[in-house]
Amino acid sequence: MSLDQNWFTEVGENTGIAFSLRINGKLHEERTEYQHIEIYDTTDFGHLMTIDGYIMLTQRDNFLYHEMLAHPVLYTHVNPKDVLIIGGGDCGTLKEALRHDAVKSAVQVEIDERVTRLSERFFPELCEANDDPRARLVFGDGIQWVADSEPESYDVIIIDSTDPIGPAEGLFSEPFYRDCFRALRPGGIIAQQSESPLLHLKLISAMRRAMRKAGFGELLTLNFPQCVYPSGWWSATLAGKGAALRNLRDQDIADKPFPTRYYNLAMHQACMAQPEFFRGGIEP
Repeated sequence: MSLDQNWFTEVGENTGIAFSLRINGKLHEERTEYQHIEIYDTTDFGHLMTIDGYIMLTQRDNFLYHEMLAHPVLYTHVNPKDVLIIGGGDCGTLKEALRHDAVKSAVQVEIDERVTRLSERFFPELCEANDDPRARLVFGDGIQWVADSEPESYDVIIIDSTDPIGPAEGLFSEPFYRDCFRALRPGGIIAQQSESPLLHLKLISAMRRAMRKAGFGELLTLNFPQCVYPSGWWSATLAGKGAALRNLRDQDIADKPFPTRYYNLAMHQACMAQPEFFRGGIEP
């Protein structure tokens, strides 16, 4: 990360890419037990949260990520009653998941409580569902939570993690996926943020290989834009425990009783398409 007088810049040393946002100033900064969190006011993207110098979200474009991490998996599962979210401390994914009337409980396990408390302060629009009686906020180790879960406890597990470094590294491992497989009911589905197809193809392939070894039979990587993340192109990977990941509840999507800004039936159908380089570079 570099910070000129009027710009926040995230520099990707491993990718040769830098991305900048013009700022009015810094609103908050603190070092927690786990990471370094900063909040900025930008000129065009609203509030910006960074962790350890990397952009996590902005007010302007976070809806792309949160909608595409939550709605495709919840409209693919036949009846997603019990949802577990690992990470997701900004609460945007939780908010989107609880728009679904089918969801009867949503447990969010975030390792760093300060991410949530700062989101409540600087991104309150993402935390509107925190007091929903179906929501349960847990602050602790998500890997351990899944390991300790009763078998067949959840219908959907959404892994809303940071990059696979530091506290999040174990969320991309075969042992973690094995625990997720055990914690899911038959027909259950994982949805995990899986970085940029253009820049992180080896990582996505390794993820998919680990998911296969953990027992998941069908995999599907979804593509969507994300302006402030490296390359502007992001993905989420679904892994099904006996679930058909291309069978959508089409009519439910068309008749969804809540507004979205990006997600709809056509976008869900489109995001499943995969370019040739991707097909050739991943595990089948």
